[in-house]
Amino acid sequence: MKKILLVAILLLAAVVVSAHPWKPRHYVIVDTDGGLDDLKAICMLLASPDVRLMAVTVSDGYHRSPDTYQKVRSMLDGLWHEGLPAAYGPETATLIEKCLADETAQVSFIALGSLVTAAEAMDRSPLFLKKVKQILWSNEDLPGEGGMNYRLSPEAVRRVLDGPLPVFVTGGGGESFYNADFISGIDEIFTPYAKTVASILRSNASHKFVFTAFDEMAPLFLHYPELFGTDKPDDKNRYYYPLKLASLQTATSLMLRGETVQKMQVVKRFPADTSFYMTDIQPFISDIIKNHGEEEWVSGILANEMHRHLGVYAIIGVKMGIRAREYFCTGVDEMRVTSRCGSTPPLSCTNDGIQLSTGATPGHGLLTVSGEEPYFAGADFTHKNRTIRITLKKEFENKVSAELKEISFIYGLDSDIYWELVRQNAIRYWVSFDRHDIFDIEPIN
Repeated sequence: MKKILLVAILLLAAVVVSAHPWKPRHYVIVDTDGGLDDLKAICMLLASPDVRLMAVTVSDGYHRSPDTYQKVRSMLDGLWHEGLPAAYGPETATLIEKCLADETAQVSFIALGSLVTAAEAMDRSPLFLKKVKQILWSNEDLPGEGGMNYRLSPEAVRRVLDGPLPVFVTGGGGESFYNADFISGIDEIFTPYAKTVASILRSNASHKFVFTAFDEMAPLFLHYPELFGTDKPDDKNRYYYPLKLASLQTATSLMLRGETVQKMQVVKRFPADTSFYMTDIQPFISDIIKNHGEEEWVSGILANEMHRHLGVYAIIGVKMGIRAREYFCTGVDEMRVTSRCGSTPPLSCTNDGIQLSTGATPGHGLLTVSGEEPYFAGADFTHKNRTIRITLKKEFENKVSAELKEISFIYGLDSDIYWELVRQNAIRYWVSFDRHDIFDIEPIN
């Protein structure tokens, strides 16, 4: 236990040293054939704020690509990443080209199955050779003639290895990687990605391979190359083998927790001790974090401290902004927002919640409050030339509006009782409103 704790401390120290305010270090496109280890690896990438997963492409391998596409699309949608693009067949090349054209950063291409997609992209796309800095391939060795991912297409392997891009190969994490203690630890991580990994492990327990980490080594190597060794450090193409599985288990937990970067700029984290918070909210803290995630909890704290009172619409704005980030699978400061809430309270209080949950502030030039009437509890979110409109469903808007009007009529805006009841309503909505149920989402373009 002491060794595992020491590894965690060292890995977190590395995170602090390399921390940055918002931009992830790794922009990636993932190609998958739908294996169980592929799905776990994708969850790890999605969980890490130091990764921007731009797209998922699907190729034949463990499953046929149409079946894999449905499996991957279902998982992404189940994680509320409906706006994260995925493709198979003829659409794959178009999707890769579009993602690379829209991104200024250098990209890592991660192949969790064969190298067919990578080989075709290298042959057909000059942009692929210009924008992709490295290919990470999951296989048993290099070239790994005995590996399944090699056998899927030896010709594609030869073309990629002979090409100009460096290829880093890794795989093989031991049959007991997901042991009982480690799975118990994953159960205590309240992120949708950890829950999905745990579900994959339990629902496929009859398949011994599910407890082996193989393709998961690719995202682990991307984040923590110091936990791997190589016998040919000077070669363009290299095979990296895992050094200590216990350290890699710790690193996996950090990724699933989303602790690969330091998210805060002044404080390290908000206290887990509920006695730190106001008495009336203490009984609800665990449920808010468990049901809605730590990201919503922290954004809600910051929004209401800035707002100077615990307000209903500020909480709705927090939930709206995080829902938009989920949809596009993006981080803070990466969307332009046009609020439709106007500038008159209480509806305009939504703007404060949107700012804190998305990082789209007037100071960053990313938030605009539209003057176009009628105003409503909604906003337009734009990411990479795609725009969606998120609107509070009418039934919830009517409920919130009616309650505020009632207590305002009875007690008046200058009454302490009014503000106390607003606070009680805000706490109640924070706990009970699920951001996946209360909004309508409409693609604009």
